[in-house]
Amino acid sequence: MVSSKLLFVLASAAVSSAFDPQLGYNSFVDVENRTIDEIYQAALKEGGTVTLWHGGDEKNQQNSLKQAFEERFPGMTLNVTVDLSKYHDVNIDRQIATGDVYVDSVALQTLHDYPRWKSQGALLPYKPLGWDALYKDFRDADGYYNGFYVLNWANRWNTDYVKEPIKEFDDFLRPEFKNKLILTYPNDDDAVLFAFDLIMKQQGGYEWFEKLLAQKPRWVRGSATPNTLISNSNGTYTASFTGSIGLTPSAPFNVSLPTAPNSFVSWPQTGAILKDAPHPEGAKLLHSYILSEEFQAARGGWSVRSDIDGPAGYPKIFDVPGTDVTKFSEFMADRAAVERLRFYFEDKIGSAQGLSPLEDNL
Repeated sequence: MVSSKLLFVLASAAVSSAFDPQLGYNSFVDVENRTIDEIYQAALKEGGTVTLWHGGDEKNQQNSLKQAFEERFPGMTLNVTVDLSKYHDVNIDRQIATGDVYVDSVALQTLHDYPRWKSQGALLPYKPLGWDALYKDFRDADGYYNGFYVLNWANRWNTDYVKEPIKEFDDFLRPEFKNKLILTYPNDDDAVLFAFDLIMKQQGGYEWFEKLLAQKPRWVRGSATPNTLISNSNGTYTASFTGSIGLTPSAPFNVSLPTAPNSFVSWPQTGAILKDAPHPEGAKLLHSYILSEEFQAARGGWSVRSDIDGPAGYPKIFDVPGTDVTKFSEFMADRAAVERLRFYFEDKIGSAQGLSPLEDNL
């Protein structure tokens, strides 16, 4: 069986015989030894701009990162484009293939892309400030990519209409949820696909999914779409498990995390700098800032740094009983298995219908 550490160690062997004309064989890069302010000054001299492509399904999802970065570093501009990671990566491939790279940094859910890009010589090795504090499972040994922060899916429901808490996935089969569930197409999002894979393995196979279909859920595109409709549908839709709203949501939401081993999805949203990035110093500043204690502690949720405690009420991510944060990378690396599972769901519920969630105004 492929090791769960696959994503973050496989590429080291793959690139050992690849020649980079700038870096040579078996290149090694030291951890950043400049201060954050020294990197900041270098980024200003370079032009004061950094362009980030970030995975997501709402255009404004990274507005808080843009605001925090630009406030922390006056004179810098962070241009952020949010789109589904599976669309970002094909456009990055096109830029690499044509030699027309205009993006500096990427932060994507498609974890299988990073070893491939590394083996192609398309990434700039960089070990940002905070590198030594990263969990080793969240960083490429040669510094070509590393985790930015941990994302996860959670059970959530509208407390105005659901009075009995949801604890485990069987709870979604309660009669009160017939015609009330709103779920993201698993054949449209690999992290949602992985969630269904975990649930069905935990619940004993496909029988649970057949029972879920009998609940007549509404299927939508985008992991953020269920939250919007649960909030604004006046009780038409009341619960979901395909996505997240954070671990301490505001009313009317409540959340829960299943406690059975390896039952819910979590992963390190992973970032890298493109080798031909037009603003490498700006990208280095961004990466060092994202890994800083300042940003990691303020962001909420689980950190990729081992020296930062879990969010209030939760242990650190590797001590959470209901998830194995290394498993998603293993799942994503086996593209043949992913495709087989995707087509199983497409056969059951049809292809994903509707506009991309970034285009759909609901």
